[in-house]
Amino acid sequence: MRMRGGRVPASGWGRGALALLAGALPALAFPALSLWWLACVALVPWLLLIRSAGTTRRAALDGWIGGTGFVIAVHHWLMPSLHVFIVLLAALLGLLWAPWGVLVQRLLGDAPSALRAAAAVVAVPSGWLVIELVRSWEGLGGPWGLLGASQWEVAPALRVASVGGVWLVSLLMVAVNTALVLLTVARTGARTTGGVLLVVCALTVTFVWAWAPQPVTTGTARIAVVQPGVISGPGSVERRLARGEELTRTVAGRGVDLVVWGESSIGAGVWRDPETARRLAALSRETGADLLVNVDARQTNGSGRSGIFKSAVLVGPDGPTGDRYDKMRLVPFGEYVPARSLLGWATSVGKAAGEDRLRGDRQVVMTLPDGDERLRIGPLVCFESAFPDMSRRLARDGAQVLVAQSATSTFQESWAPAQHASLGALRAAENGRPMVHATLTGISAVYGPRGELIGTPLGTDESAAAVYDVPLTRGSTLYVRFGDWAVYGALAALAVLCAAEGLRALRRRPAPGSPGRSARTAHGSPERPEH
Repeated sequence: MRMRGGRVPASGWGRGALALLAGALPALAFPALSLWWLACVALVPWLLLIRSAGTTRRAALDGWIGGTGFVIAVHHWLMPSLHVFIVLLAALLGLLWAPWGVLVQRLLGDAPSALRAAAAVVAVPSGWLVIELVRSWEGLGGPWGLLGASQWEVAPALRVASVGGVWLVSLLMVAVNTALVLLTVARTGARTTGGVLLVVCALTVTFVWAWAPQPVTTGTARIAVVQPGVISGPGSVERRLARGEELTRTVAGRGVDLVVWGESSIGAGVWRDPETARRLAALSRETGADLLVNVDARQTNGSGRSGIFKSAVLVGPDGPTGDRYDKMRLVPFGEYVPARSLLGWATSVGKAAGEDRLRGDRQVVMTLPDGDERLRIGPLVCFESAFPDMSRRLARDGAQVLVAQSATSTFQESWAPAQHASLGALRAAENGRPMVHATLTGISAVYGPRGELIGTPLGTDESAAAVYDVPLTRGSTLYVRFGDWAVYGALAALAVLCAAEGLRALRRRPAPGSPGRSARTAHGSPERPEH
């Protein structure tokens, strides 16, 4: 059986395997491999496969299977925690790509006209962006593995992020892949559209690079990151605290303004001991700097709720200053179990939270009391650094430095630490604010206000403290001012496409009472109605 265009379709299983591999290919552009250039072409095999689908159902299936492969590949490091459930979760998330597959097949299938090609260069990237938006919801795992995030070390892409966030970078990457597919199409008009799109993308990046406003550097802050390294076994909580103290003392006398510890750097039992606050206050006096520590313990928050919070706590020479941020966006299953009454059994299979953590109710900008030159920091905890809106809110509220406290020791030998650390470059570039990413076990890294790496990161094999001179800026980026306009533009483009398709369908529908097409007999003559 032949398809349109004379191509022979693969078997159902063979085609499914190709879709799975094609969907997984873009994962190679992310850390730890960081083949960033691959993102420019990685979607082409998947798009060509969907384009060749003979039916709408097959296109939707190719989209679903490819999306499943993408999710598994990007999140493969979750397998030790989720086991076989990662396949189930990936299959559920992969359904988001099924409508996208239909869209691709309708606009790129067969030999598209110039008009259909023009619609494709707008709609296909927009459809992908809507998928990224939907799966960025915290309950679906958050915005991990957005295609634009693969460009975290590419300076022109970071400049684009300062204009439209990671969303605009994703949009351009999918547009380039779509243009390359159009260049393979037989029709001259479609190939011309693809070539024009590539030129437009190149000119857009060049224009943004030359024109996009950047915050002005006003000075520096000296910030130390303390990474105790992997400490496990009996007494690990107390030994981690002792190691953190030991490392912090090494930065005394170096003019440090702030010392940042990683997520859950102080355990519940230790935090309840009044002696802990005295020890931390003594460290602050000894180093001449405030300490931003992180506590995973049962506490009462400002609104009077009691329970287990993950909290960033600022400690000065007199003890805790009262500045505290409670983590707002929690990791599904890792820090809470959705619908625990139904899914609580997951705690006996993987590493799901035995007790749900509570959410904070507001973001906080902390001010370090240091005479007239007070430093304002915006804390985030763990995977909150993946959410563009949270960093943007802190920048709008006056934070001069974004600080993320994290712990990825569960995934120490995987791609997760590198992927997590890379997000700091995007958040810094989007907001024109430096980003400090401090972890318990690596990778800890610091990025300047343009997303550039500051100093040397602390790897997963290090137990050390490092001091960084972090540039401070004033002003704001276009992304801080205008937010997720690229997403709204994508939604509007899809709405216009749907409206146009609806109008076309109405035009093709015969008017009420109008005669339909005459039926014909086997001999080709119009059938006469019986009297």
